[in-house]
Amino acid sequence: MILIFFKILIIIVPLLISVAYFTLTERKILGAIQRRRGPNVIGVFGLLQPLADGFKLFVKEAIIPSSSNKIVFILSPMITFVVSLISWSIIPYSKYSTLSEINLGILFFLAMSSLGIYGIIMSGWSSNSKYAFLGSLRSTAQMISYEVAIGFIITTIILCVGSFNLQYIIEQQKYQWFVITFFPLFLMFFVSGLAETNRHPFDLPEAEAELVSGYNVEYSAMSFALFSLGEYTNMLLMSSFTTILFFGGWQSPITFINSIIPGAFWFSLKICFFVILFVWLRAALPRYRYDQLMNLGWKSFLPLSIAILTLNFSVLTTFNLLPY
Repeated sequence: MILIFFKILIIIVPLLISVAYFTLTERKILGAIQRRRGPNVIGVFGLLQPLADGFKLFVKEAIIPSSSNKIVFILSPMITFVVSLISWSIIPYSKYSTLSEINLGILFFLAMSSLGIYGIIMSGWSSNSKYAFLGSLRSTAQMISYEVAIGFIITTIILCVGSFNLQYIIEQQKYQWFVITFFPLFLMFFVSGLAETNRHPFDLPEAEAELVSGYNVEYSAMSFALFSLGEYTNMLLMSSFTTILFFGGWQSPITFINSIIPGAFWFSLKICFFVILFVWLRAALPRYRYDQLMNLGWKSFLPLSIAILTLNFSVLTTFNLLPY
């Protein structure tokens, strides 16, 4: 029991530190793109800014609206934050570094990502605010819509690999990453990941112009911080799954280097690439309209992902190439 608890801490503590400095990285990159400095006062080059922000939110007074459902209001950010951490238990950081290697890892990921919706819809309903409720409805509809496409994309990978095990999927990319074989699926998965995490250009649930911040408008202090931590943790999680499914996970681009440089280094490097891409898209792209968002998910990604799945199944069945 103590050993398991220690392993959990080894994962969670570096993850929370990464999330904290992800916020600093985002503000620095946005500052550079917009030709300004970004945070540079607290600590050398602003390196202590995340700690200062966290301390500020920790000591602030938590305000609970008098007309809200207080129990649900308090539980909502906790649910969002905890669910965002659970999926990290199955992530393979290297060949032998996984907290819980299960054969149904993909199904576990899909189950946990679907549970994240509950924290958001509960926060919007319990706030008793029309802005928060509309933002939570937008977010729920958006996440459910793109989860369908993500499911079919992942099903195509599973069909070709023949396993739900994440380590096995990574090992199948030893000689060729799936981003080369399934490039259209990679593009759809990455864009769906942006919508799933409510990030730009799909950050409609937090549209300041219409909803004054969306589902978290009534939250303050550590409750607001938990929502923010959950969102950034989910961004890192989607980056890691994109790496696992399409970029060989912890494997290096050149096979013989795997024995020289640790797999965790390559895994972290690939995640950093997608993190920078998340931030760059926020600075570069305008926000979608809500009807455009839904049309893209239901009228473009869903039919295309089903068509690719059907095509792959037909080819594998015709030539007797199914891996099981």
